[in-house]
Amino acid sequence: MTSYNPIISFLKAHHMDMFSLLEEMVLIQSGSYNKEGVDELGRFIKSTFQSNNVSCQVIEQDKYGNHLVVRSLCRGQFDTQILLVGHMDTVFPKDTGFNWYREENTLCYGPGVIDMKGGLAAGIFALKALDNENLLTKIPVTFIFNSDEEIGSPSSKTLVQQEAKNSVFAFVLETGGRNGEIVTGRKGNLSLELKIKGRAGHAAFAGKDKASAIVELAHKIIEFESLNNPDRGISVNVGRVNGGIGPNTVPEHASARIDFRFLKSPDKTYLEKKVAEIAQKQNIQNTRSHFVILSGRPPMPVSEKNKKLFKVVQETAKSIGLSVDEEFRAGVSDANLSAPWTTAKTNT
Repeated sequence: MTSYNPIISFLKAHHMDMFSLLEEMVLIQSGSYNKEGVDELGRFIKSTFQSNNVSCQVIEQDKYGNHLVVRSLCRGQFDTQILLVGHMDTVFPKDTGFNWYREENTLCYGPGVIDMKGGLAAGIFALKALDNENLLTKIPVTFIFNSDEEIGSPSSKTLVQQEAKNSVFAFVLETGGRNGEIVTGRKGNLSLELKIKGRAGHAAFAGKDKASAIVELAHKIIEFESLNNPDRGISVNVGRVNGGIGPNTVPEHASARIDFRFLKSPDKTYLEKKVAEIAQKQNIQNTRSHFVILSGRPPMPVSEKNKKLFKVVQETAKSIGLSVDEEFRAGVSDANLSAPWTTAKTNT
């Protein structure tokens, strides 16, 4: 435990600074589609590293916020690195009324406090604590601050995977469990939009053979929901539907957003096949359907190497008086992207 004392002392001395940092980040509105806000947050985070032994690279994006990559300035040459990943975007849109920060007893409230600006604050001060002991000149660490995790990491997926290939292990600093649990496994996911086209008409003149896009969608919703299989670890949810322009018209267009979760990669193949079959099937004459995959992440199995890495974390936590357990989650994160690459090298 002695070797950790300087780092613990540094973090205790900067306890209030961490909360001040968290508050400043939370009050920068950074919804996934608010590029201006996400870029502002990236610039702010970059400014917090000005006095540290790191390099900061801004990877500019046209549609989404820019990514920030922070690397320790090691004096030696290393083939592998430690990778940290954290996203700057939140699920809250630019015009949200949830735009404040409050501390109450042992709790903090505000957009992104948990998911995941709290994790960013912890990671930033972890690097500062290492730097205070001159360890960033000896340990190769890369920290990716990406801008689009909440919408499937469309512009950062390749970046995360590329850095993971050069990493011996990775920590994605999403929130832990309520009792300090650390995630060692996650389901995979697939998100898609189904679009249906029928024939428009007036409800007053519509017969039983009307080509209603909404009726066709209704048939398909039942078929999609029937794919739910808890015993197999498959969950399917039709979470959003749109269609029609009024009750007195036959709807020409209808659409649905659908989320799929699964435990194993073969289940993804199975679900993709079923989606294609359902989309191709015509229940209502003169309608047609197609789907667009919006995002997806592979599953992160609870592998032996993940569990071995967790044991190291658990033992380290115990040495400084903390207790942590492991947890499996149905939710996805960028850990789903990094794990297939880093676990191939972990502990070798």
